[in-house]
Amino acid sequence: MLGMKSKLSVRSTIGAGMRVQGPCSFQDSLQIDGAVLGDVTAEGGQPTMLVIGEGASVEGAISADHVVIGGTVIGSVLARELLELQAKARVQGDVRYKSLEMQQGAVIAGQLQPQLTPPPLPTEPAPAAERREPTEPTLD
Repeated sequence: MLGMKSKLSVRSTIGAGMRVQGPCSFQDSLQIDGAVLGDVTAEGGQPTMLVIGEGASVEGAISADHVVIGGTVIGSVLARELLELQAKARVQGDVRYKSLEMQQGAVIAGQLQPQLTPPPLPTEPAPAAERREPTEPTLD
C-alpha cells in the first residue's frame, strides 16, 4: 500500500461476492472486498485499519485510524490518522483525515476536512503590576 507506516495484518475479511447489511464494527483491521450497506466503525484502543478493495463498495459512514480506499464509498469518511485514496477510489461524502495520500484518478464528491492538531492554549497575561508600560523618553 502507499505510505503504510506500520504493517498491520488483516484479521477480518468481507469477501468478494458477500453482501453485509447493517452496521459493522471491528477491532484491529478489516478488509472489505464485497458490499456493505451500513456504517463500518473501528473499535478498541489499538491502531485500526480499514481497507476497501478496488471492487468493493460501502454505503454508510466509515471510521478507523488508517483507511485505505480502492473502491466506492457513499457516506462520510473519518481517518483519525492516515487516509489513502487509490487511483480507482470513489468517495461521495465528506472526508476528515489527519494525513492524506491520494493517487491520481481518485475522486471525492464532498468536503475535505483536515483534522489539525489543536493550537496551544494561550498563556496567561502577566498581572498588571508585573507588566511594564512603555515610557516616554525624557529630554534632560
